[in-house]
Amino acid sequence: MMHCSDVEILLAEYTDGTLQSGVKAAVESHLQSCAACRELADDISAAVGFMARASVIEAPPELVTKILFQVPALKPSLARRLFGRVVGGWLEPVLQPRLAMGMGVAALSFFMLEPGVRQLTPSDLDPVKLWTSAETRADRIWERGVKSYENIRLVYEIQTRLSEWEQEAPETADAARTPAVNPAQDTK
Repeated sequence: MMHCSDVEILLAEYTDGTLQSGVKAAVESHLQSCAACRELADDISAAVGFMARASVIEAPPELVTKILFQVPALKPSLARRLFGRVVGGWLEPVLQPRLAMGMGVAALSFFMLEPGVRQLTPSDLDPVKLWTSAETRADRIWERGVKSYENIRLVYEIQTRLSEWEQEAPETADAARTPAVNPAQDTK
C-alpha cells in the first residue's frame, strides 16, 4: 500500500503516463481511496491541460540579444578561486592542524554541553564527513548568492524593457489615432 508522500512524488510521472504498469496500478488504487491525493492529481491534470492550451509567447529577438550581451556570464569556479586566494592568506595560520583541532574540540565540547542536542555518535565525528558537510554548505550558500545576483539582474533588465515598451505604446497609439490630412483636400 502506498502512502500519500509516495504518491506525491510519483504524480508528475503518473500525469505524464510514464509509470510502469505495476506502479501505475498502485497509484490509481491509492487515488481511489484518498480524496486529498485525488484532488491533488486532478489539480495537476488541470494545470497540465491549461499549459497545453496556452499559446507560446516568444520574446522579441532584440530583448533576448540585449539581455545576453548585458548580463555577463559569471564563472563561480573563477570567483571561488579568487576568494580562496584573497582570504586564504589570512586564514592560513588558523587552519594549522593543531589550532584547527583545538577549535574543533572546543566546538564539540560546547555542543555536548548544550541541552536539547541529540546524542553524538562516532560517525558524527568523522573528519571527512564534517569537512564534506561544511564544504557542501559553503557551496550551497555561494551558489544561492550567485543565482540571486543573476536573477536580480535579469529581472531588472526585463522590468526596464517593459517600462520602455509602456512608454512607447501611448506614442504609437496616438499616432495611429490621428487621421492623415490630405493636402489636396485641405485647399478646398
